[in-house]
Amino acid sequence: QVQLVESGGGLVQSGGSLRLSCEASGFSLANYGIGWFRQAPGKEREAVSCISSYDGSIYYGDSVRDRFTISRDAQKNTVYLQLNNLKPEDTAAYYCAADQMNIQAECVPRLFAAWGQGTQVTVSS
Repeated sequence: QVQLVESGGGLVQSGGSLRLSCEASGFSLANYGIGWFRQAPGKEREAVSCISSYDGSIYYGDSVRDRFTISRDAQKNTVYLQLNNLKPEDTAAYYCAADQMNIQAECVPRLFAAWGQGTQVTVSS
């Protein structure tokens, strides 16, 4: 059974940092395109970062580039998202997603079949 479990969210002050984790079970993340998305209340789900299993290429959304870093630990079957210099507008529920067919990790939510339950990030000003 394919399962993704996010953790690491919390409340942090503006300028602070968090590291989100997405642990996979039932499959190997190394063979899947992986993405991090976020959704704030009343807003559409937004692509944050995606990493390809084909060539390791990485995408970052414009609003997070140079502040967030995606990485993968094959031994732990876990993907991380390091969030630095957080801003109040980063407040959202963060979700990881995986898809075996989307190996290029085109960072579009509808192209990912498996989703975690989400972890909340709240940034105070």
